[in-house]
Amino acid sequence: MSEERRDYYEVLGVAKDADQKTIRDAFRTLALKHHPDRDKSVGAEEKFKEIAEAYAVLSDPQKRTEYDNLGFAGLSGFSRKDLFDGIDLGDLFGGYDFGAGIFDRFFGGRRRSRHGANLEVQLAVSLERIAKGGEEKVFIRRKAPCGACGGSGAERGTRPESCRECHGTGQIRKSRQENRGDVLIQEISTCPVCHGRGVIVEKPCAVCGGSGEVEQDETLAVSIPMGIEEGMTLKVSGKGMPSREGGPPGDLYVVIRILPDERFERDGADLWHVESIPVTDAVLGTELSVSTLDGEIKVTVPPGAQPESVLRLKGKGLPRFGSRGKGDLYLKLKVRLPGHLSREERLLYEKLRVMTHGNRTA
Repeated sequence: MSEERRDYYEVLGVAKDADQKTIRDAFRTLALKHHPDRDKSVGAEEKFKEIAEAYAVLSDPQKRTEYDNLGFAGLSGFSRKDLFDGIDLGDLFGGYDFGAGIFDRFFGGRRRSRHGANLEVQLAVSLERIAKGGEEKVFIRRKAPCGACGGSGAERGTRPESCRECHGTGQIRKSRQENRGDVLIQEISTCPVCHGRGVIVEKPCAVCGGSGEVEQDETLAVSIPMGIEEGMTLKVSGKGMPSREGGPPGDLYVVIRILPDERFERDGADLWHVESIPVTDAVLGTELSVSTLDGEIKVTVPPGAQPESVLRLKGKGLPRFGSRGKGDLYLKLKVRLPGHLSREERLLYEKLRVMTHGNRTA
């Protein structure tokens, strides 16, 4: 490593305490600007190499620590291949070919094979599970390498041949000049011969039909953290689709949905419950048996409780996600008025009205 190189943080224009998102965004912006297929100025290629090298070091926690502690001397044990090991520049630019080809062209070696596609499923869980945590089962259907052909798609004893149309890349690239030749545009499409696989199977496997994949059902146990909230996502590594390029499988993302509960409405870690009581209990007070996630408890309603009054049951809500303590259960009182009075009840109410307001005619 040359000691004449510019400081990597200076190259990317970020502070020494920048987080990974800041580093990634800075690299992407500079790389798009100075990519040799876009920037035709003198020195653009060297500028791009400098930017890519800075990102390769600062995006890797171990290499970044060595660099922060010892500067370039801390990287003396890394070869250029080591510096870029595990970095897939192509992933940073979506469908644009700003990383794939440039990696081989400038830095030697091959980039990582892309991982398989990710899967997403929704899992409905009860408030009881959220209160206690624990495991829930997730049922998924995903593609897996065919066991009969080992994922090659070819009949046992034969091998796929590299596609002659795309030379094994799975993609067709066409270049054209625009703006009087100042800009080189690359159009990338899936190879129509091998359909993106990069290989041709002359004798397809009888089990998978040459795809190299079979669908399988799988049941997974997913750990539900206490207090997890609606819409939060749990990641299960390696349980997505297999890679068609020999890379690692994708990941499974489990999106949490909360099952409706006729007893409660959730508000973060707090729960709300509506309790209807007759007017006599509101006036005189009473004791209620109230359902909580921990079972039934006795709650005292004080005399003179007003309609829409709220009683707070401390600590009877849900665990607070990611922190200590629990929320509360709020009991909202609805006062139930009688719709029909017996003769005796009417006489009592009339007597009460006289006592309260004096003699009135109905």
